[in-house]
Amino acid sequence: MAVFTLTAIFTSGSHTFAQLNRQVPEELNDVGIDEHLGDYIPLDAKFADSNGDSVTIGSLLVEGKPVILNPLYYECPMLCGLVIDGVMDVTQQMAWSPGDEFITISVSIDPTEDHTLAAEKKAFYLSKLNKPKAAEGWHFLTGNQQNIDKVVKAAGFKYNEIEDTGEFAHSAAIILLSPEGKITRYLYGIKYNEFDVRNALFESADGEIGNTVTKLVMYCYQYDPDSNSYAPVAINIMKLGGLATLIILGIFLGLLWLREKKSLSIN
Repeated sequence: MAVFTLTAIFTSGSHTFAQLNRQVPEELNDVGIDEHLGDYIPLDAKFADSNGDSVTIGSLLVEGKPVILNPLYYECPMLCGLVIDGVMDVTQQMAWSPGDEFITISVSIDPTEDHTLAAEKKAFYLSKLNKPKAAEGWHFLTGNQQNIDKVVKAAGFKYNEIEDTGEFAHSAAIILLSPEGKITRYLYGIKYNEFDVRNALFESADGEIGNTVTKLVMYCYQYDPDSNSYAPVAINIMKLGGLATLIILGIFLGLLWLREKKSLSIN
């Protein structure tokens, strides 16, 4: 669909381009994301996992572990595959792993898809990951329209079904949740920077994961919505630099004092 639209635009004259630029295709109306930062995903929404067992979103959450929520549909011919490829790639790059430090939930927006298809996709993607606990921490869900609507509306993820093809027009994004299901961050696109995702997870966990170095790095960076990434915060870097200087100076003066004390005791 996207390829066809772009082809039509670039092969038409300037007058046609102006018309197309003013007229958004009907199936793209109301498609996008309304950020609901601070809202909660409905924890009672019921889905089938890749084994066919009934689960709720709440039952998949684990104390202290943030969540990557990945709305998609498994038979998407293009965009969803690119988004989940991006999730898989960044997961592979991170030292952290689903099941250990965080949870990933891929949930289908197509009510006609079932757990058998979800199981196929889960097996395919996990086979490409070298993460032993990923099977426990990456969930592939399917469900009915009522429960799908509960989750995507809460997340502000707006999509439309294209009646002629049975496909869905939707945005490319992943949604970060706290361990309690609160929406904390949206990251857009089909490729995700490892540094940005790791910081977003750390932020979503409210400091529950990561070591001292990670905490210091997170202190020096702040999310920039214009660039959809984490940018350095000069004032915080200066504060840390000042603190480091004081610590080094204190150690230096302490060594001098000990040296002087030792010298006096000898004399």
